[in-house]
Amino acid sequence: MNADDLIQINIAGRMIGILGFKTVLEEIGPNLAQADDDLLSNELLVRLSKNNYIPETVKADYGKALVREFRRQLGQPVPEEKPSGLVIKVLGQGCNNCRELTRRIMDVMGELNLAGDLEHVTDIKAIAQYGVLGSPGLIINGQVKAVGSVPSKKQLADWLQQAGV
Repeated sequence: MNADDLIQINIAGRMIGILGFKTVLEEIGPNLAQADDDLLSNELLVRLSKNNYIPETVKADYGKALVREFRRQLGQPVPEEKPSGLVIKVLGQGCNNCRELTRRIMDVMGELNLAGDLEHVTDIKAIAQYGVLGSPGLIINGQVKAVGSVPSKKQLADWLQQAGV
C-alpha cells in the first residue's frame, strides 16, 4: 500500500483520509456490488480498520460514508451528503494553473480568516462527474464558479465570502 491508495471522503461533514480504500474496492467490488448497505458497511469497516483508526463512537458515520464512496467508485447512483460549512473543490490533474488556483484560495481563506474544506480532485473520473470540461475547475459549495481560468484574488474573496455566510 502506498500514498496512491489514500482517498479523502466526507464523513459526518469532515474530510477524512482513508488509506487502502482502492485496494479494498478492487478486492471486494465485483463480489459485493449488489450487497445491502449493512453488509457492505460491516465488510468495509472490518477491512479498512486494519490500516485506519476508526473511533467506536463514529463507526456508523464511517460505515455510511464508506458505503457511499464504494458505490460512487463503482458508478452506482448515490445520494450526495450535504456538507456543512464551506466546501471548495479544485478540479484538475495537477497543472500549474491548478496549483496556482489552490494556492490563491488558501491565501484568500487565510486573509479572510475563513475555515473550510479545500480538496484538489485529480482523478479524471471524479472530475467528469462534475461536468467540468476545462482545467482548472472551481466548485464552491456545489456550484461551478470557474472553468479553464484562475480567478483573481478579489473574485475568489467575493465568492468565498458569499459562500461562507
